[in-house]
Amino acid sequence: MNNGILSQEEIDALLKAQNLNVETEEDEFLSEMDKDILGEVGNISMGNASTTLSMLVNRKVKIDTPKIEIVSKEKLKNEYPKPFVAVEVQYTKGLEGANLLIIKKEDALRIVDLMMGGNGEVSDGELTELHISAIGEAMNQMMGAAATSMSEMLKTRIDISPLTVEMADLQSGQLDDNAVLQQTHFIKIAFQMEIMGLVKSELMQLVPFSFARKLIKDMTSYSEMEEDNLVQESHDQKVALNNKSDFISSGREGERKGMSKPLEKQVEVQPVQFAPLSPSSGSIEKSNLDLIMDVPLQVTVELGRTQKLIKDILELGHGSILELDKLAGEPVDILINGKLIAKGEVVVIDENFGVRVTDIVSPIERVNSLQ
Repeated sequence: MNNGILSQEEIDALLKAQNLNVETEEDEFLSEMDKDILGEVGNISMGNASTTLSMLVNRKVKIDTPKIEIVSKEKLKNEYPKPFVAVEVQYTKGLEGANLLIIKKEDALRIVDLMMGGNGEVSDGELTELHISAIGEAMNQMMGAAATSMSEMLKTRIDISPLTVEMADLQSGQLDDNAVLQQTHFIKIAFQMEIMGLVKSELMQLVPFSFARKLIKDMTSYSEMEEDNLVQESHDQKVALNNKSDFISSGREGERKGMSKPLEKQVEVQPVQFAPLSPSSGSIEKSNLDLIMDVPLQVTVELGRTQKLIKDILELGHGSILELDKLAGEPVDILINGKLIAKGEVVVIDENFGVRVTDIVSPIERVNSLQ
């Protein structure tokens, strides 16, 4: 600056800084519709994850009511000064980027204690490597179930890499190098997590704006595609109805034209004679089914199967883990007397497990499978 006059370089620098601030504000803005989309995705995916956690801790778990807001890194440091468990979720297929899940240390201790057969009552202690490993396994299964739900919503395969779990303290700057926290602002999705009779806390998810924009875009594109398909289907139905109407009209017109012509030759008409009909087999089959309606059948729900060597079986003990041939969130098999008749998903009803049927064969096929 010479004599109070800005040079061209200084003017360009000021304009560049102003444009950068405008772009940053636009990138860090979420409309109400954007928040609704993120909330709906969070509700569905975390709902599936809560079912998985229920199976691990053998208690009813509810994770819902997401609250979405934009927070700065400084505000987050002031809200969470204590050490907590940070779980990094890296998406490798279908979606690109990473999320950060934050769990309070005492909540993590209770979850691990329940997984190991305890009552969830823990004293204020430090997380050991065993605790970190156990909570990592729980979160891995939960996020796998959540990814499955997102795959069904977006109609595309979504994969995640093995999770990274660590104790962290934002005040000390332990997570300053984390990919999620590189921006000055990010999206915080706070879920209400409740483990029946024990935990009523908050599970926090931190999402970069780039990841959220991609997710919102994919959800919007899929919704528009579904709407276009419905419009096209409705249009096809109208065309089919119009064609049918035209066909009927043309047929009637032909009949009228045919009636106006004189009959050239009288055709001898005789009444049709039908052979006696045999009794319907449907009533016989129904009466046969009525005879077995009170017969009790064994209903079994199969989570999965695996094969082990005899030496592996002999080495089983308290706390041993058997890995099954099904992924977390995959439908379970419903068997009747050992015969597969349906598939479903595990749900929790009060304090009991249950199964919601999602795919079932026809009644005739079910009876045939029992033979």
